Amino acid sequence: MKLWGTRILAVGVVCTTMLAGCAKPAEIDSTAQTEAAKPKAITLSWAKDIGSLNPHLYAPNELFAQAMVYEPLVQYGVKGDIQPALAEKWDITPDGKTYTFHLRKGVKYSDGSELDAANVKRNFDALLANGKRHSWLGSINEIKNTEIVDPQTFKIELKNSYYPFLQELSLIRPLRMLGNAGFPDDGRTAQTIKKPIGTGPWVLTDYRIDEQAVFTRNEHYWGEKPKLDKVTIKIIPDPQARAMALEKKEIDMIFGSGQLTPNAFKSLKDTGKYQTLVSEPLSTRVLAVNSNKGPTRELNVRQALEYAFDKKTVIEHVLNGVEKPADTLFSPALPYSNVNLKPYEYNLEKAKSLLDASGWKLANGKPFREKDGKVLELDLVYDSNDQVQKTIFEYMQGEWRKIGIKGNMIGEERQAFTNRQKEGAFNLAFNETWGIPYDPHTVVASMRELSHADYQAQAGLPMKKEIDDKISQVIISTDEKTRQELYTYILTTLHEQAVYLPISYTVNVAVANNNVSGVSFYPMQFEIPFKAFDIK
Repeated sequence: MKLWGTRILAVGVVCTTMLAGCAKPAEIDSTAQTEAAKPKAITLSWAKDIGSLNPHLYAPNELFAQAMVYEPLVQYGVKGDIQPALAEKWDITPDGKTYTFHLRKGVKYSDGSELDAANVKRNFDALLANGKRHSWLGSINEIKNTEIVDPQTFKIELKNSYYPFLQELSLIRPLRMLGNAGFPDDGRTAQTIKKPIGTGPWVLTDYRIDEQAVFTRNEHYWGEKPKLDKVTIKIIPDPQARAMALEKKEIDMIFGSGQLTPNAFKSLKDTGKYQTLVSEPLSTRVLAVNSNKGPTRELNVRQALEYAFDKKTVIEHVLNGVEKPADTLFSPALPYSNVNLKPYEYNLEKAKSLLDASGWKLANGKPFREKDGKVLELDLVYDSNDQVQKTIFEYMQGEWRKIGIKGNMIGEERQAFTNRQKEGAFNLAFNETWGIPYDPHTVVASMRELSHADYQAQAGLPMKKEIDDKISQVIISTDEKTRQELYTYILTTLHEQAVYLPISYTVNVAVANNNVSGVSFYPMQFEIPFKAFDIK
């Protein structure tokens, strides 16, 4: 093979020296121009279809894709500060109830139309018209009035001083702006939109449901434009097929949490063929334990599950050390969350004694505990697209069997999984906090609403009303000391009542071919930094 290569090289040298080049200068220039004109493009895989990209709705819309197209008034900075986005500056009255936003001049939507205060008000009007759907979000509930001051100035008046207001304005959904041509004729976005028109750096230009979505650079974008010309999202539900697609170079990158099992990530890393990166901790991976259904109504059973969870083994052998252990619902590093809670240590004997004390007895010859003729069995619910969740439950199912608990694993696609959470049709369900800028305030505020597993996990607690009252107070409190005292009560009570079983701090992982540069992470777990990516 080397000899053949040498002969080719020799022929090339002769061609160059004796014939003064085998190609005309014009042909060389044409080739260089063709290479320069070739669009820079990358292809990523994703487990689920991106949805219709309605900026004002939730699943099945995928957060990362909504963030590519739509922008907020303000954005959350990498250091935790609130920075200008569509609003270049804002004023807040001393009582914290009125916000005046001065819109950035010259911002255009992807269809060439201009952003103005009338369009911003139209977006907020659509959100408020569907307020019940957004009631989990405290800022929506607090908006009293919106006003167009002039074409570039928009004002929001709140009912109370709501301290997380700017943080919630920076969220990916539902507080981002849709162009006028994207609105349905009746102006309501509660069901659908005409088309996804945003001010963001990307435009959806080709979409085949459950197959792929193609985004191209928005040439009207007001900010620094992406280096790439095109991003293709290829829908590959199976994680093994995802890894194979990377190996065959059908895709350039796998990115995110739950897109690969820890074993698959390690295997790809060990080949040495790819760039493999792990982000800093992003959110808390927890199990919501339903205090309002079956055996988990009992505090002793919930606490027994905590003591019977071998977190160290899960982290080391199931998660391959990729994620770090979490002992509380929120990281103590987050605001108001360092309240000195005592972790539940792994102690099987303690777990058994709690179950015995609750009347769940393990009879001779029987694999599972019983009480009043009923078997101690629990429904373990997870997102069937998330292989990490499935792997953890498979391990826990075997471990809990050792102390006489029968675990029934139920894996369902995302929408069915979400519906189960809302309806409380679970004993344990995988759940996560949402990371910054949601944690802890937005997550805690949403616990009062029947929109997530959190509400059902707490619904059976005797002090549920008191918890909700404290939450309502904390989000409008203007006194730091009072706010900390309220958070301390809320987080301590939830911990002692064992309605959350913390597992680990989630991370995003990236596995990319070596021709991709700029591979990195945002501190927000639901965004992919496509603007930083490039092709070498």
